[in-house]
Amino acid sequence: MSMTDAWPGTRRRALLRGGFALGLAPLAVWAAEPVGEVQVWKDPSCGCCKDWIAHMQASGFAVRVHEQGNNAARSRLGLPRQYGSCHTALVGGYVVEGHVPVADIQRLLRERPQALGLAVPGMPIGSPGMDGPAYGGRRNPYQVLLIGKDGSARVFNSYT
Repeated sequence: MSMTDAWPGTRRRALLRGGFALGLAPLAVWAAEPVGEVQVWKDPSCGCCKDWIAHMQASGFAVRVHEQGNNAARSRLGLPRQYGSCHTALVGGYVVEGHVPVADIQRLLRERPQALGLAVPGMPIGSPGMDGPAYGGRRNPYQVLLIGKDGSARVFNSYT
């Protein structure tokens, strides 16, 4: 008997169709593919970078930090300068530039688009790492951009 034969009919059909009929998340969401170690290039004195790294670690990512600045890494990874921020990461084969929320990185890794990666240019207040007590609860709107391999960009997510 297969595993699916052991489940009652309605639940089995719902799970095989993605779980939505019963309000369940699809099986693919439950079993995230491991991404290996996240590498982050940052300036040794940048506090907001440390806070973003803590945001990543709190979501279960293992992070290896290179305290040598990120300009050379950004250039080597092919990310155009106009999308730059204070730190650059390599996550599951994608470039992640700046204060990108974990939820967007997880979505990127699930969907696996043909792209260079994600970027939050600049350092918007309210983004992960730029949201600590020093900012008094302020939140500026910002966008997470999906950067194409050709350097083009489109909005991946917006925060208001």
